[in-house]
Amino acid sequence: MKFVAEALNLTPPAAERLGERNILKNALIKHPFFGDVIEAYKLEKKFGEYEEGTLIAKTKHGLEVVRGYPKIRRALTLYPTIKRRFSGEVALEEKMNGYNARIALLGENIYGITRRGYICPYTTEKARELIDIAFFHDHPDLMLCCEAVGEESPFVPKATYGVKLEFYVFDIREKRSNRPLSIREKERLCQEYSLNMAPILDVVEVEIAHEIAFEVVKKLGEEGREGIVFKDVEMKKEPIKYTSSQSNCGDLRYAFRYFNDYGRDFMFSRIVREGFQSFELKENEREFRERCLRLGMSILQPMVESIREVAEGKKITEKTRLSFSSMETLKLFKEHVRRMGIEAVFGDIEEKDGKYVVTFERMMVSTTDKIKGHLKGGLW
Repeated sequence: MKFVAEALNLTPPAAERLGERNILKNALIKHPFFGDVIEAYKLEKKFGEYEEGTLIAKTKHGLEVVRGYPKIRRALTLYPTIKRRFSGEVALEEKMNGYNARIALLGENIYGITRRGYICPYTTEKARELIDIAFFHDHPDLMLCCEAVGEESPFVPKATYGVKLEFYVFDIREKRSNRPLSIREKERLCQEYSLNMAPILDVVEVEIAHEIAFEVVKKLGEEGREGIVFKDVEMKKEPIKYTSSQSNCGDLRYAFRYFNDYGRDFMFSRIVREGFQSFELKENEREFRERCLRLGMSILQPMVESIREVAEGKKITEKTRLSFSSMETLKLFKEHVRRMGIEAVFGDIEEKDGKYVVTFERMMVSTTDKIKGHLKGGLW
């Protein structure tokens, strides 16, 4: 813990107490694949100025702090929320549907860090394959804040974007201070180093942003996409996010499929979003009924499917096909999943186009057991 104290400017006893309170947890599987890193810990919750998911690493080249990504608050109404939060111009950036990954240089190699602060083998392997290390050689103090999206995502598999797995940069930040670069500077660097970027859909004056956003969100929803993040073009003010009805209902469909594995707050907040959106859009009776049907189907249909499957003797699972470039990374990922507390089954390994392809089946144990108990007469 001595290096943690030094990195965070704490006394050694204070760093020890973080470990005793389970705020500080191991973030690294020791292996030559992560050869630059000697030890690494992550913050399980916010501590002082440091965000949840902050990584503190002791490397062969010194100490590193990679700040956690700040929580983005959500708008339930576009007007007057945007006018209250921003001035001048505001950028409308697509909120892509994947998992949050920070990509940073630790020593001589690129590392992929998940939102919770783990150094992830799968994310790291993909980042080393897909991102030009020249960016980090020229800018070692910066990190790429990305959405990892695609069908081969182990955490949020989506076919929406027509890719297996790609990283889309939504922020570039100083990894130690968490200071974000401006939208224009981010665009310049992404173009210079051929990095994918979360699309900037428009840059508009704040007075009309809500009117433009209504149309943009409607179109995104019809395409099965998630929504918008509103950003100050200079990144001096905190961004806010807003999602489409189809995205809210898609999240609910997923959550109610695995209803006992997801918190009630996750479900409740999305239903509340639907209420405010319907009100602000001044929906007529037909539009309102369509929303009610969409919402109701999102809640009941997946839950009934899960009940039927358990009644037929099946287990509730989520399946994804993943591809690895090396068998060692696959083995590391299995250990990573175990350490995260995820119960999963990996299928037989196939060799295809120089990759090791495997089915990753996440077992939704809580939901399966809950349904079994009720079908046998258990009480709520």
